[in-house]
Amino acid sequence: MASGESHCNLVDQGTIEAWRARAERYSGRLARMSWEEIRTRAGQETAKRWDRLRCALGVDLTGPVTGGVAATPGRFFFSSTDVVEIIEALRQRFPEQAHRIVEQAGRIAEHRFDVLGFDSLDYGPDVDWQLDAVHAKRAPRRPWYKIRFLDFEQVGDHKIVWELNRQQWLPTLAKAYWLTGREQLITELLALWYHWQKENSYPIGVNWASSLEVAFRSLSWLWVRHLLAECRAVPQRFWADLTRALALNGRHIERYLSTYFAPNTHLLGEGVALFFIGMLCPQLPAASRWLERGWDIVLREAGRQVQADGMHFEQSLYYHVYALDLCLHARILAAQNEMKIPAPFDRTIEQMLEALRDLSQAGVLPRLGDDDGGRLFDPRRNRGEHMTDPLATGAALYGRPDFKAAACCLREETLWLLGTRGAARFDEIVPQRRPGASVRLQASGIHVMTDTRRQLFIDAGPLGAFSGGHGHADALSVQLAVDGRMWLIDPGTYCYVPADGGRNAFRRTAAHNTLEVDGVGQARPTGPFSWDRLPAVRTEAWVTGDALDLFTGSHDGYRPITHRRTVAGLKSRFWAVRDVAEGHGSHGIDCYWHLAPEFQRHEPVPGGAILSGGPIRLAILTTGPTGWRQQVEMGEWSPVYGKKEPVFVLHGGVRTTLPAEIFTLIIPLASEVDEAGTIDKLADGAWCYRAGDRSHYFFWAGRGGPVHVDGWATDASFAYCCCRDDGPPEVVLHGGSYLARHGVTLSHARA
Repeated sequence: MASGESHCNLVDQGTIEAWRARAERYSGRLARMSWEEIRTRAGQETAKRWDRLRCALGVDLTGPVTGGVAATPGRFFFSSTDVVEIIEALRQRFPEQAHRIVEQAGRIAEHRFDVLGFDSLDYGPDVDWQLDAVHAKRAPRRPWYKIRFLDFEQVGDHKIVWELNRQQWLPTLAKAYWLTGREQLITELLALWYHWQKENSYPIGVNWASSLEVAFRSLSWLWVRHLLAECRAVPQRFWADLTRALALNGRHIERYLSTYFAPNTHLLGEGVALFFIGMLCPQLPAASRWLERGWDIVLREAGRQVQADGMHFEQSLYYHVYALDLCLHARILAAQNEMKIPAPFDRTIEQMLEALRDLSQAGVLPRLGDDDGGRLFDPRRNRGEHMTDPLATGAALYGRPDFKAAACCLREETLWLLGTRGAARFDEIVPQRRPGASVRLQASGIHVMTDTRRQLFIDAGPLGAFSGGHGHADALSVQLAVDGRMWLIDPGTYCYVPADGGRNAFRRTAAHNTLEVDGVGQARPTGPFSWDRLPAVRTEAWVTGDALDLFTGSHDGYRPITHRRTVAGLKSRFWAVRDVAEGHGSHGIDCYWHLAPEFQRHEPVPGGAILSGGPIRLAILTTGPTGWRQQVEMGEWSPVYGKKEPVFVLHGGVRTTLPAEIFTLIIPLASEVDEAGTIDKLADGAWCYRAGDRSHYFFWAGRGGPVHVDGWATDASFAYCCCRDDGPPEVVLHGGSYLARHGVTLSHARA
């Protein structure tokens, strides 16, 4: 009996401790909230339950759908009479895209949907709108606020469910109707829309659990409304039913804005949807309020979320494009309706476009942070090569020759947003490509070494906004783009809430081209969209010149150990990377280089490997502390959300006493006969790379003063010298006054 009582007391005490810890967490969080946040959150929690009760009692939450201040709807991107003209331009200018639209519509009519990275998911005769068809999991039919949508066991991958329910495939059916004249497509569109209404009665189901998803669905419906305004196959009652559904959506979005839940692209997208519904459905009683509030959110959030360098604060290039799309669509609709566009808003959009332009000088954009997998206009354009799409619209909208040069060609999206006149404006612009320039996006910490059609990207920014929800633990990681193709890559995202731990596998430090200490990442994941122990990243030097670019940065993600990385970019040659782990004691050091999937072969060479695929060849040579071992392993990358593919990873590692340094050369090889060359370490902070008739010397002066090694001497924090048999040496210095060899000072350029 006594033993049983003791056991019971232990359980009770453990429960009490758990409650106390939970209370402390919540009380600490509550203490950090403003009164306005507490009021808003409490109001939303009360409203959820009140809505549920009223619906159970049979109350119609929508209310009257007339009573707005205006009878004439606002103008959409195009009028009903423009549709035929745009469809004809689509046939003429984008014949392959027109064919794809018709093909995709055929699959949709068979209930086979393309969702994120998954093609032709079969949802059967009666679409189950709660189903994750990839993992065969179904979200429960409960009030939306009781569904834990991040719980994979309960819901599956909510992202797959939500992407289907954005209903961006409805405009595809509408466009396919105009391309083919097949009224069966309209019949299927209406059947699917009404079936969704029946199976997603408010407020039941996971498809009401995110106001952003309701916003996306609303935008899809508005596109259908304007695409089919003159379609005689659509019964009149549909327009009334659609308006009532939009009224319910608008009410939900406004009532449950993500002001404090997700004040990022969620809130921005919700603002855009409120603005669109308010502008285009003026007969709704709340329309004028939604229009004003939505526009205010768009302007405020664009100013708050976009940093001074034009990058979105999530530290994700995909989310940057997401936010840019939202701003562009809202701005164009506002102008269509003769609203005054604030100059700061236009400038913000142009800065976002300029960031894309600067990051795509090699013909392709790098990946940074999460790849969400969705798009605002065409969800199938969700791969890395599609991320420059907004530049085409930006070129026509702002008359920018540099944007047209970066975009290369018109996009279908631009045609629909700006009409055939916008397409004509795009055609009239003479593209002007800016001279290749290395750039620093200071607020986001992105540094880009540019050399003609080659760009090396260095991520020296924060992990991300707030707790880094869409950032990766990739401080000081590098990526390489050459002639329109990525060579050294970021792994992508793969998924948000899988059963196999893939979320963390793709955002961890070891999945990026950087240094890892003791097998531990730079930050600790505390959930699928949060991190703890975020590293502080500093840029210590950034110098650009005609012959050489130089970057030095550090972070404290392994505190008390500091990782410091220097990258020297020798124009038209190669990049030298020096990693130093500063600290004490014995530690494991690992360095990773993730290759693009185009690299299908590898061959070992002294100090590294040559990787090749078709016409491209890349040598990566590394020297490290005694005992350094490296090999080519198989890793994974995700080209689009939900897909993963094998890639080569050059992985080197050692256990050694700190401080320790690793020196790596990244060398594009021009032809099959080019040799990789060899690296010799002369001393700490000094290396020689020999290839053909040239010897390249690298020196970093330590804190102990000038370097003296093997007849060389320099006081420079960085010095480079190229010696060749048939000419004078080339010398570049940074942070010093001389480089001497055997007592003779060499003339030099200054970096």
